[in-house]
Amino acid sequence: MKYISILGSTGSIGTQTLDIVREHSDKISVCAISGNNNIERLKKQIIEFTPELCCVMDDNNALKLKKMLPSHIKTEVVSSMEGLISVAEYEKSEIIVTAISGMIGLKPTVAAIKKGKTIALANKETLVTGGDYIMNLSKKHNAPILPVDSEHSAIFQCLMANENKAVNKILLTASGGPFRGKNEEFLETVTVEDALKHPNWSMGKKITIDSATLMNKGLEVIEAKFLFDIGQEQIEVIVHPQSIIHSGVEFIDHSTIAQLGLPDMRIPIQFALFYPNRMENSYKSLSLSDIGNLTFEKPDLSTFKCLSLAFEALRAGGTMPAVLNASNEACVKLFLDKKISFLDIGNINEKVMLSHTPAEIDSIETILQAEEFAKQMVIKLISSGR
Repeated sequence: MKYISILGSTGSIGTQTLDIVREHSDKISVCAISGNNNIERLKKQIIEFTPELCCVMDDNNALKLKKMLPSHIKTEVVSSMEGLISVAEYEKSEIIVTAISGMIGLKPTVAAIKKGKTIALANKETLVTGGDYIMNLSKKHNAPILPVDSEHSAIFQCLMANENKAVNKILLTASGGPFRGKNEEFLETVTVEDALKHPNWSMGKKITIDSATLMNKGLEVIEAKFLFDIGQEQIEVIVHPQSIIHSGVEFIDHSTIAQLGLPDMRIPIQFALFYPNRMENSYKSLSLSDIGNLTFEKPDLSTFKCLSLAFEALRAGGTMPAVLNASNEACVKLFLDKKISFLDIGNINEKVMLSHTPAEIDSIETILQAEEFAKQMVIKLISSGR
């Protein structure tokens, strides 16, 4: 039996992780979970999976959840960042699924790494903001980081039978999001509702908006650089609207290996949970004859500037990726709250980056200071009318 903790069990990745637990309940068990606002879903998860520990970030929601639970339930309910870290460090857990979204996932993930846990990484922000600092910490504490993102999982699988030094380049695929092929004039008037209509994937709001701006792919570029220890010039983004090829690797002999499958996040999650073994499941099989055609095109870096900003952040190095990530997180929230336009997201991100001088990352505090700088700069730009 494998024992896991899930940071963010009520979100898209968290609920799909629990789907896998249901299917393989004789092999995997959940001993700790966390959530925040959706306490009704947390209640149902606790009753079904009986974890020993549950963290609700908001103190009031934690108290509400305690009162909602049946008297026979023995799950301990904790709150705040301290509680979140206790879920990440939970002694019984072998694998920590970091399904929590945003910079809030950084501290608990680092805490889990320092305890030598295996990290099933779905929280992009950890590697995007921490880079080499996180990877070195992982090596120091013998805490493997296994990618959960479909693209990084695909690359990881393509590399399994080969050495990194034999890599010529990584082919990182992107669906193109709901606005693929659209020009800047069209994007000036798109709504939040338009941006949330992803053609292939069912995801949380933040990541769906990031997919629409191509920032999600930009964050994956940064993550891939550190996760696979390659140069940014070795990363090529390709728009592949069908989302069947999840990514690939071209080797120095110009042989290319790609990983294919239907767009179902449970597949890469399951692979991370049972690595290095593969497990049977009840999911739908890929039929290439049914798909018919697979198409590819170059991304429009001019219209979707967030992707080019990610490459620029990598070139600048240090805290610049953390600043871009924090600025984008703030801008996406403003867009979802209908306080800025879709194109404002990229424009503000660019201005925030231009105002920042990157510093070397030597601690979590350095990352958090960069995050705070970016958030304050976004506020300053908004209040001054940009």
